[in-house]
Amino acid sequence: MDGSFTGTGSAQPSCPAVIIAEGLTQFKVTVRKWDIERAKLIRCRIFQTSPRGCQIWGEKEDIIIDRKAIDRLQDDHFHKISELVAEGMQEIQIPGGVLGILHEGQEQILGLGVTNIEHPLPVSPETLFQAGSITKTFTATAIMRLVEMNLIDLEQPLRTYLPGLRLVDAQATDQVTMKHLLTHTCGWQGDYFADLGRGEGALERMVDRIGDLPQITPIGEVWSYNNAAFSLAGRVIEVVTGNSYEEAIKDLVLDPLGLSSSYFFAEDVLTHRFAVGHNTRADGLKVARPWSVGRAIHPAGGLSSTAGDLLRYARFHIGDGTSADGSRVLSNKTLQQMQTPLFPATGLEMMGLSWFITEVDGQRMLEHPGGTNGQASTLCLVPQKGFAMVLMVNSDRGRRLVERVKLAALLEYIGFQLPEAVPVKVEPQKLVEYVGRYSATLQILDVKVAGDNLELNVTTKGGFPTPDTPAPPSPPPALMGYYGEDRAVLLEAPHKGERAEFIRDRSGQVKWLRLLGRIHTKEQ
Repeated sequence: MDGSFTGTGSAQPSCPAVIIAEGLTQFKVTVRKWDIERAKLIRCRIFQTSPRGCQIWGEKEDIIIDRKAIDRLQDDHFHKISELVAEGMQEIQIPGGVLGILHEGQEQILGLGVTNIEHPLPVSPETLFQAGSITKTFTATAIMRLVEMNLIDLEQPLRTYLPGLRLVDAQATDQVTMKHLLTHTCGWQGDYFADLGRGEGALERMVDRIGDLPQITPIGEVWSYNNAAFSLAGRVIEVVTGNSYEEAIKDLVLDPLGLSSSYFFAEDVLTHRFAVGHNTRADGLKVARPWSVGRAIHPAGGLSSTAGDLLRYARFHIGDGTSADGSRVLSNKTLQQMQTPLFPATGLEMMGLSWFITEVDGQRMLEHPGGTNGQASTLCLVPQKGFAMVLMVNSDRGRRLVERVKLAALLEYIGFQLPEAVPVKVEPQKLVEYVGRYSATLQILDVKVAGDNLELNVTTKGGFPTPDTPAPPSPPPALMGYYGEDRAVLLEAPHKGERAEFIRDRSGQVKWLRLLGRIHTKEQ
């Protein structure tokens, strides 16, 4: 459907068109304002295509959710989580999203809202969203296939494959391995998003640029999320396979797993229904431009996919290493290796080979979130319970909803609940050594004492999705509570509940603050 309407009556130009569905019968009507009020359809604009799910239609920023359509969902768990998504979209003003849940072998997918506020189409279960950094797990999966082919060794220096590799830090140049890249422990500046063209030399040029990035922490000692590391990993894939990164991922992961609706290039995506990102500005919600990430960023976050493909991918990772047709893709031993905690990350999380891993009461949750220009996503798995969830939304403020829905779905379906960080009262003098300014590529953090707590002021610096992108609005100040030695938790929106760590150098001095996965260096 192209979003145009045929209808009955002579609606006023200011009145929106409405799509109505009864069961599986689709029809389109233009409704006058008094008709909407009389029929109480103000929250019932829907377009339903199949028993698998329904797509919710909205106009511009007026996101309108059909409660009756959601009520028709037969699975009580899915009904409850769908309601949560719908309510969150209205609260946060998210134009569109798609929810997919796999549990005990059964999957359900629901599309909500619209793809684009300028040219709106209903989000369907088959709508493509940018998966963002979920792509990193695809890169790692391909690398583990190459490990099994004896083409890559995780412990060998990268100079084995890239003899000309040059980094700012001589020790890092000599010692960095693929394992460092896949666990975000290489230590150099990680947020670098230069668009180096569409040619097949983009990753090779990116490796040259990485050679100029400053070394922030000693290699292998501190975890800090690193996008640039995965561009380097993608270049290694190119060198050992002799193919472009995108061709290699198709050959090693997409085709063997039957993921036929996952693409890297805009010319492939635009032949299907796809979502565009939206950014919040002072004058309202705006379409995010540019839409695509540069080719040099593909290994870190360039994949676009559907909820169905990502659930199929999830089935593989919670399985035994075989594809849906029974073909062996990875050994079960290698699959388990990817899901084994290797290094402490942030908060409760440990880092596996590309997967964030959280263990609660003997259950292990694997996750990877994603974020691109105006889009947010997550893929969450609990292999022991046969559970997986994907949620993708097209708003820069979508992370709040994605995290909220993930926690609710884990609790609703399998009783998995993360323990809260509970602040404890300490003397203000105890907090003084944390006070200061901490800087990173994308933001500056100012920390000061505020009564029994700390106060965090964030100043955004821009630089995403390109180095020249201006800074988005900075969030309001937020209190942070002390909950353990060198540990703090945010007590106020927009990142309430987010954990932070103050990290000391070898001399015992507070040197870094890690927040939202990124290391920020304390200024002297």
